[in-house]
Amino acid sequence: MPLTDMPDFAPMLLEEFAARNTTRVDTPVIQPAEPFLDMAGEDLRRRIFLTENERGASLCLRPEFTIPVCLRHIETATGTPKRYAYLGQVFRQRREGANEFYQAGIEDLGDRDVASADARVVVDALSCLTKVLPNRGLAVTIGDQAVFEAVVAALGLPAGWQKRLVRAFGQTDLLEAMIARLARPQPVSGLSGEVEALLEAGDEAALVAHVEAQMERTGYLTNASRAPVEIVRRLKEKRLLAGASLEPAKLDALKEFLSLNVSLRYAPGVLADFARSAGLPLEKAIAGFDARVAAFANAGASLADITWRAAFGRPLDYYTGLVFEITARGDHDVLAGGGRYDRMLTLLGAKDHIPAVGFALWLDRIEKAKGGAR
Repeated sequence: MPLTDMPDFAPMLLEEFAARNTTRVDTPVIQPAEPFLDMAGEDLRRRIFLTENERGASLCLRPEFTIPVCLRHIETATGTPKRYAYLGQVFRQRREGANEFYQAGIEDLGDRDVASADARVVVDALSCLTKVLPNRGLAVTIGDQAVFEAVVAALGLPAGWQKRLVRAFGQTDLLEAMIARLARPQPVSGLSGEVEALLEAGDEAALVAHVEAQMERTGYLTNASRAPVEIVRRLKEKRLLAGASLEPAKLDALKEFLSLNVSLRYAPGVLADFARSAGLPLEKAIAGFDARVAAFANAGASLADITWRAAFGRPLDYYTGLVFEITARGDHDVLAGGGRYDRMLTLLGAKDHIPAVGFALWLDRIEKAKGGAR
């Protein structure tokens, strides 16, 4: 898509961004691929256009702006709080539509008032869409990665299973398959009787000696990438995960939580009632959730027009709290989406913890919603 095909409403969005105390930034189209491959999630990783430089380093065409904007913030050593706005092309392999298209958005970095910042980005996204789509009703759906993580932790599953479930958040089919698996423990296949017996006995020293002897006998030890101690650790972890299951009451509680789907107006009471009836200690997560709902109300948002779905997530691995999407009523195309990603800047190399939240607008879909698709 050449630059001349930028939607005609783009200047209107830039005016909206400028009115919201943002700094306009641009980032290179060619980006280091590693941050996206490490953090973006499987769905986006499959769609990235990869290449290499003359030194063999992996590069990619910019598939989104959040990671590049955060990298730029770290490189320029700009203080926080800081609000960045962007508008430019991104490149993804897509089943329908062009593989290069325009996105615009805001990244809000460093505001320690998490609830207020969360409410602000959703209200900003809504306001921008209302400006360019004045005659379209809009539907907002929100979820909360942090609340889901708190529920999973309260169920008492091994850390490995908690990570699996959290990574599957928002992917309905995968999450349902994992929940079905948690209904019953599974044996670890391919282990010898002797290894099984040593694992059952919990005799780690004898198991390490057994693995080392087997590696020496087969000649594998000299070329091994993992030491016997590490192999035993992985075996124990694999056996623990395979043998994990949830008792029926806890499994039912997880299913009940994921079925919650209500207007944000009623969500605090529904979440509190769930925690009480399930007997789960969710006080910290509920306090954060309630503070955000209050911030939405203070920002002038109509709580009755926002839906909270407990199972709602977005297919990017870096989210840590609020996630949201906005569509035109009666349509499934996502016009805006975003969320909170508090761990990202530290993982990208920032020396200090920097809370962060933001949103992106899909300009090709907005243009289609305006009735001007070409």
